[in-house]
Amino acid sequence: MSPPSVPAATLDPRVCEQARLSRDARFDGLFFTAVTSTGIYCRPVCPAPTPRRENIRYYANAASAEAAGFRPCLRCRPELSPADGALHRGDAAVSRALKLIDEGALADQPLSALAGRIGIGERQLRRLFVDRLGVAPLGVHCTRRLLFAKQLLTETSLPITDVALAAGFGSLRRFNASFLDAYRMPPRDLRKRPIAPTDDLTTLRLVYRPPYDFASMLSFLATRALPGVEAVDASSYSRVIGPDTMNPSAAPGWLRVSAWPGDEHALKLELHGVSSTRLLEVVGRLRRMFDLDADPQAIASALGASKRLRPLLKRHPGLRLPSGWDGFEIAVRAVLGQQVSVAAARTLAARLAARFGQRLPEALAASGFEYSFPTAAQLADADLASIGLTRARADTVRTVARALLDGRVDFRSEHTLDDFVARWVALPGIGPWTAQYIAMRGLGHPDAFPTDDLVLRRAASDDGSVLGSKALAARSDGWRPWRAYAVIHLWRDSMRVDAVK
Repeated sequence: MSPPSVPAATLDPRVCEQARLSRDARFDGLFFTAVTSTGIYCRPVCPAPTPRRENIRYYANAASAEAAGFRPCLRCRPELSPADGALHRGDAAVSRALKLIDEGALADQPLSALAGRIGIGERQLRRLFVDRLGVAPLGVHCTRRLLFAKQLLTETSLPITDVALAAGFGSLRRFNASFLDAYRMPPRDLRKRPIAPTDDLTTLRLVYRPPYDFASMLSFLATRALPGVEAVDASSYSRVIGPDTMNPSAAPGWLRVSAWPGDEHALKLELHGVSSTRLLEVVGRLRRMFDLDADPQAIASALGASKRLRPLLKRHPGLRLPSGWDGFEIAVRAVLGQQVSVAAARTLAARLAARFGQRLPEALAASGFEYSFPTAAQLADADLASIGLTRARADTVRTVARALLDGRVDFRSEHTLDDFVARWVALPGIGPWTAQYIAMRGLGHPDAFPTDDLVLRRAASDDGSVLGSKALAARSDGWRPWRAYAVIHLWRDSMRVDAVK
């Protein structure tokens, strides 16, 4: 077997060769190495002996390698690779389609429906995928499901039927057939050494591309953590997971995210009492929340040309964009944070959760979780004056809740940033700052930029003066498409300066 390498706009064979030989973790997930003599494809960090150069083919992603007939390596486990953040984020048609595929858009809908959500034709979408990724959208979807199933088979004790459902297969028979066809082995063969069950605990590895400043991520989340809903300490983040919207009768669970022991570039996810059918959704949320698919090199290359940002990038090379667990939760907290400090907004949000959130069972209370954050339905007609909100602020929270329920706003991935912001600023009480903040932390959009933010206008200045909003917007044009990372760097530097003062 000697298929040609799949071309990709960002794939340079010389760079790939150097990264492969040095096992450079910064390139993990940005390309894959296939070996024609074995029929296996690997991550660039694979510890296996280096194959002969004439047997190597480079592919831009796992799906294109599998489409060419290669199977994933059992040693380096391609299912653990972070995604290519430059492809999966932003407003390009392929980026929005990939986000929708990650959310399961092709699990129960045809490709034509996916193309329609993005606003282009089915043939055009297929052509864009083949040109950019070397494989059609359905190939990306199938590879994603199989690789997630492979991770669950390898790392958990879940029954194979539960693995099939967790990975999005409608039946065990379909899963077995797909797995055997793609990997030339039945799923059970990956479990030569079964993992002992651990009650209701599921542990998974979430790999990232280094460097990663996990301490700064925890620090950001700690200042905003809601007592009874979230908990952050020096080494981990925990939160309650409310009932599944598709199964409201299901019991809530909770999760904990910490650094993976040792030198591996990964976080450790511990899930307690979470249904297997929610695993793919939960992992997707957390990868966005902790920004695990970012490419620090691409971000630094774009922002490093700025005299103001260059020293900040050197000081914190692995700083990521902290997103949020739930878009509605972030939107409500953004409204509560209008024109007040982070601490004051947190106090109001804590009151809101305690007063209107669902009270949790005693078993969860013993773990430190008392209630889940209220849903849009619970806040649409709530008496918010009882927690000390002004009439205007209370009206805005209820407006947001009702708008989400009737579809005027949402957090769907097919929207461009401009479209998303336009929908939100059309709501009474929502201005550009709030809409951009929601896009930054609710969607994890890499180019969201609240130009009216006073701290940002001061921090972005070279001489300590306060820039006007138009001047800041003009300066930020050179930071596209990663302006949200500039925001996080500048906010963090502002906190450091204030601490010195």
